[in-house]
Formats: sequence, structure tokens, C-alpha cells
Amino acid sequence: MKILTVVGARPQFIKAAAVSNVIRKEHKEILVHTGQHYDENMSKVFFEELQIPKPDYNLEIGSGNHGEQTGRMLIDLEKIYLKEKPDLVLVYGDTNSTLAGALCASKLLIPVSHVEAGLRSFNMNMPEEQNRILTDHISKLLFVPTATAQNNLHNEGITKGVYNVGDVMFDAVINFKKLAEEKSHIVKELSLENKNYILTTIHRAENTNDINRLKNIIEALNESNKDVVLPLHPRTKKYIENYGLKFNKNVKLINPVGYLDMISLEMNSEKIVTDSGGVQKEAFFMKKPCITMRDETEWVETVQNGWNVVVGTDKSKILNSVLNFQPNISQKSIFGSGKASYKVLDTINNIFK
Repeated sequence: MKILTVVGARPQFIKAAAVSNVIRKEHKEILVHTGQHYDENMSKVFFEELQIPKPDYNLEIGSGNHGEQTGRMLIDLEKIYLKEKPDLVLVYGDTNSTLAGALCASKLLIPVSHVEAGLRSFNMNMPEEQNRILTDHISKLLFVPTATAQNNLHNEGITKGVYNVGDVMFDAVINFKKLAEEKSHIVKELSLENKNYILTTIHRAENTNDINRLKNIIEALNESNKDVVLPLHPRTKKYIENYGLKFNKNVKLINPVGYLDMISLEMNSEKIVTDSGGVQKEAFFMKKPCITMRDETEWVETVQNGWNVVVGTDKSKILNSVLNFQPNISQKSIFGSGKASYKVLDTINNIFK
């Protein structure tokens, strides 16, 4: 069986590292990298560290407006699909690469498999929400990470082809955590051995594109007087410079890091402050209190379980949570057993045998 996998952004590389490794034991996989994330620290390093096979195709699309970026992907993907004639197209998550990969396959009547289906923020202003809903409604196989995601699909009338396999990112953390402990030296290099720093990520457009939201975030981090480590996304850096915003000396800005370094920073942190969906989950996997700087989250289970608090970009809420938030209950197992990748493979085998 020939499976064509489309990836294009950091979270998808992590998921593919877990799933592709399993798929290639039994099937031929064609890996297509759209080039949506093209910075070396956000792309190449992930393929090297996670031992992801070199992409068979790299479209090198780069950045651009949503329509332009997605359209260029569709044009190039269609040529590849017609040439390779895959039996199944596999897409991950909720990026423009996800939508383009799924839509192109659907138009050519190639079955689509969506890993991490069923997530909903219920905020249609988010491009990611539009991408995930459209992808779910044209997919034949929908691999959901949680019961909540499965229920979201049921509420939209999608009941066939839905499989709760658990979270493939949990697989990745389990697989690479020990490797990170052995190979990553970033904590020592940044003199963070005391483990009382706050790890922060800021990249979501709703925060970076709004000067008031970004200003509130930066001021809260500055006023916390806590040691903050911030791997700075290139787009976030551009907006900070354009707005003329400044960090205090307690905030250590570093370049984007690879997956092993990121795991190491998460493992050794005191708390995690983020607007990333994937980092919210990784915080939960690492048993770290998470403060989410968004108005909603797809990962409601982490909030319900008491390990994540959603604060938006209210400066006082961010600051108070950084200083005071502590989970007071033990974690429940809500993301599966760490074998989601094998369940994906088993399901594909059963459906297409």
C-alpha cells in the first residue's frame, strides 16, 4: 500500500516522527514537505533530530497570505498526487498544509486520513479552526486524540470512520524524552540548572498581530521579575521590533530551538506560559503547570483536569497566574497509552486490507 504524508510545520514534524516510523515498517510512504515552516531551526533540525526520513518532495512554499500559500500548495500537490497515485493521503493537525493536502486528495477522490481530528476552539476567526473543520468533513478516516474530540465530530454529524486512538504527540514525547536527556545540553548552556524559570512561547497571529495583546503579554512577563526563557518565533520577533516593544533583563530571548532542546526546557521549567496548542499538551505530559494566553483552548481536558488555566491576554491574569497558579490535583490519563501511532497503523490495515 502506498501512503502519501503531507507535513509543513513544526507540530506536524513531531507527529510524523512517531507515525511514519510505524507506517514504514509495513507500507511504502511518500513524504511531502510543503515548506510552510522553512527556517532551519523550525524545519531542518526537526528532521535531523527526530530521524524523520528525508522528504521525497519539498515544495518550498514559504510564507505568504493564506490564499496564496494554500493555492500554491494545491497546484504543486496535485502534480505529485497524479504522479505518485497514492492509496491514501495522511494529513496532520490544522495548518494550511493540512487543508491543502486534504482538499487536493478529496478532489482527486483519494481517501484522506486526518490525524488529530475533532479539535474545536469554536472560534471561526482562527484560520486553524477553519482548516480543521473543513479537513474533518472531507476525511474518510478521522483519528481523534480524546473523547472530547470524538464528541465534537458526533455533534457535527460525523460518526463514520472516527477512531479514538489517543494522541500521537504523547507517543513522540515518550519516544524522545530519554534522547533529550542524553543529547540536549541547552539547560546547562543557558545556566538554568536551578529549574525555577518560566518557559514561554508566543507565536499565534491573534497575539502577535495585535499590539495591545502583545504589549500586555510582554509587560506581564517583565513585571513578574521571574526568570523567563523565550524561544522567539521569527514572526513574533518582527512584530515586537515593528511595535517598538522591549523586554526587561529578566526575559532571556533565544532563537527557536529543536524538539530535543524544547523537551529539555519543558522538563526543567517551573511553569510554562504559551499560546501554542502543542506546547499546552507537552506541558501536561511533563506535569508542568500551564498558563495559556488565548481566549479559548482546543485542549479543554487539560483545563478540566486542573493543570492548565486560560487567561487570554489580560495582563493582571497572566501576571497572577505566573506568580501563583499551581495545580492541586493529580493528573488523569486522558491522551491514551502512548501507542496511538500503532493504533493508526492497525486501523489503516483493517480498513484497506
